[in-house]
Formats: sequence, structure tokens, C-alpha cells
Amino acid sequence: MKPEIFSARSWLFAPGDSEKKMQKAAASAADIALFDLEDAVAEAEKPKARELVLAFLQSQPADRSRLWVRINPLQERHALADLAAIMPGRPGGIMVPKTRSGADLVVLDHYLLALEAANGIELGSTKVFPLVTETAEGMLTTGSYAGAPRLVAMTWGAEDLADALGASENKNPDGSYGFTYELARSLCLVGAAAARVAAIDTIQGDYRDLDTLRKRAAQCRRAGFRGMLAIHPAQVDVINEAFMPTADEITQAQEIVDLFAANPTLGTIGYKGGMLDRPFLARAQQLLKLAGQ
Repeated sequence: MKPEIFSARSWLFAPGDSEKKMQKAAASAADIALFDLEDAVAEAEKPKARELVLAFLQSQPADRSRLWVRINPLQERHALADLAAIMPGRPGGIMVPKTRSGADLVVLDHYLLALEAANGIELGSTKVFPLVTETAEGMLTTGSYAGAPRLVAMTWGAEDLADALGASENKNPDGSYGFTYELARSLCLVGAAAARVAAIDTIQGDYRDLDTLRKRAAQCRRAGFRGMLAIHPAQVDVINEAFMPTADEITQAQEIVDLFAANPTLGTIGYKGGMLDRPFLARAQQLLKLAGQ
């Protein structure tokens, strides 16, 4: 039997140097509020942002399972200082950018174990969410995360990858991602499936274009992604809705499950002019579970 996959549809970033924006993210309908100490914070402001994030976490109710923090990359000098500063606030999880392989999560696990012990936090309880395609090396190792400690989801990034590759652009003239970046998306999806965790799609930079967001999110859910990163509260409701099955999908899935239940000895069953085998049943069961049926 497959293990339950961590469920979170919308992951909303808020800069860690803005108490106002962190408050908006925490008060939003986002499944996860992500307080950012990396890209959203200027180099000189990082020490202050750590203090603000800690103070904000400590001001919240005891259950902070949906309040996460994005630290700086493990290979850079800020990461350990980030963790030491914010772990007393007991965040629900840590997003770690620019991971190079599953081995990075082993290192992160060592850091977190020490900090959990020092702060009276249940050992191993802090979840981890890596950005797995932001480095050239990371593109080649998305299959290495199976069994990594604390891992609950994986996502990908296109902007830092473009920098790593020396590219001047990561999109085609029509606005779609170029081949290498679509490959990054696919490798994240496949890597997450191999690790049996949720795959989360990357951001849409234009937070005002909600129609495009709705179409893209629905397409990503059909492909196997379980959620999407957001950069503005306006995107959250669209993402949450898109990553829930529609009424028609639920009805069809239930019909398939009922059909196989009524014919338990058959491996292949006719349905609406076609033939369905057991993988169709597995997908229908998964969709109903996603819908809370």
C-alpha cells in the first residue's frame, strides 16, 4: 500500500523582512505560508529578517504547522545562521533552495536534529521541502531524493537555473518555458514520484493574470503535481480550486471504482466504449482520495 502523501496545494511566499506581508500570508487561505530569507531579502538585511521571522513565529498560536521558512542555500554561509535564528520559533517546515542532491537533505537533517534538541522540539518533526533544479548539478540528481530524511515534497525553479546555465532567457517568444526548463519541471515530477512525495509546480510571475494561472494549474494537476508556489495572495484561491478535482472528475472516478468493485475478478472492464485496466482503477482511487471522498 502506498504511503499517504503530504497534502498542500498552495505555498505562498512572503518576504521575511516585512511583518505586514508575513501577516497577510499567515492570514490567507494558503495551505502553507512561506517566509523567505533568501531571494526576497537583500544581503545586508538578512540578520534583521531572521529576527523578524523569529518574532513573527513566536507571536503565532502554538500550532505552526502551516508556517514554513525558506532559508538560504546550504552551500552558502547564511544557511546555518538562518536555522539557528528561526528554529526557536518552531516553524512547521523548512524550504531549502538550490539543493544539489538528496545528500544535502542528510546534512540539513543533522543541523535540524541538533537545533530541535536544543529547543525542545520533537526530534525529526520539522519537515523539509527542497528546490531541486536550481543548479546544473541538481538537474542531474532529481532521482536521488528517495529515502531522504524529512522530505515531504519537491519543487523546481527556472530563474536560478537560467543563471546557472548562463542563459539570457528561459522562455520562448510565446511566453512558454524553453525545453530545458520544461525538462526541469518533468524531472522534478518524476523525482518526486520516485521519492513518493508531492510534486509542487513553480511560481507564475505575473500574479495579475489569473486566467492563465487557472489553466496552468489545472494542467499541472492532471500531469501529477499536487500544488503550486504563489507569490501573491490573489493567486491562492485560484490554485486551491485548481488542485481539487472537479465534480465531473469525481463522478467518473466513483463510477470506475464501483465498476471494478462489482467485478472483482476482472482485470479489464469496458467503460463508455473503451477498455479500462487496473492502472485506471488506481488513478480513480487516488483522485477520490485527493477529493476527500
